[in-house]
Amino acid sequence: MPKVLPFKIPKPELDALVYQEDHEIVFYNQLHQHEEIQISYIVQGSGSLIIGDSINYYKANDILVIGENIPHVFTSDPSVSPKSIMYTLFFTKDSFGKDFFNISDLIELSSFFNESFYGMKLLSHQNMIIEHFRELKDKNRILRIASLLNILNIVIQAEKEQLSSFIYRKKYTDAEGKRMNDVIQYAMDHFNRSISLEDISQKANMSKNAFCRYFKNRTNKTFFQFLIEIRIQNACKLLYKEKEFPVALISELCGFQNIANFNRKFKELKHLTPTQYKSRFLN
Repeated sequence: MPKVLPFKIPKPELDALVYQEDHEIVFYNQLHQHEEIQISYIVQGSGSLIIGDSINYYKANDILVIGENIPHVFTSDPSVSPKSIMYTLFFTKDSFGKDFFNISDLIELSSFFNESFYGMKLLSHQNMIIEHFRELKDKNRILRIASLLNILNIVIQAEKEQLSSFIYRKKYTDAEGKRMNDVIQYAMDHFNRSISLEDISQKANMSKNAFCRYFKNRTNKTFFQFLIEIRIQNACKLLYKEKEFPVALISELCGFQNIANFNRKFKELKHLTPTQYKSRFLN
């Protein structure tokens, strides 16, 4: 098994900026973190992005920014698209010299680095950035750096949403990374069933009390809060994709024991009832 955390971006020693294209059935699906900031254009595919303490849905044409050392994992949904394609730029604040981004001409970019701290998704200006990404493959290194500066300038002007509210900032050891990855993967694979504290603590190879402290310390929430978010995220996907499914069926398919609890939890997280959420797509 490959090392889970930390995850190093493969690059020649002197390369300051890395451009990478991923053409896979599913994206790299192990929880990982890296020192580089990541700006990604989802060309094809969709699924869930777990970043920090939050679960987010991603789809084609999304522009995502993942800050340095943020634990994250992409869980692609092969049922939506047979292939997952992502174009990414990796760099650090010191890639071009310790003070490069501190010069007065670039001082406006300080907001980008502050906002990247919790990760973000662009809600506007996506097409302008996509145009730059589509040209990167054929550009030399100098022009790629120029494109990065153009992309950063667009990002700071765009409307954005924060992807996470809490980031565990300590670097995970390989053993910790594997443990958290196993827990997350188990929850993603079995969210539609009843999962007990005993089940999940055994998966982590810990006592129940130790696991509760461990998970809360690293995500700022309980495992069962996290599990409910996974269930609601999958409910959103079904409400969008399977418009003929009744809400009660979606509630059951996503692991809720009764529809009243499903409606309550859905509204707490999405500020809409499942029926209201569904009607947005029907209309």
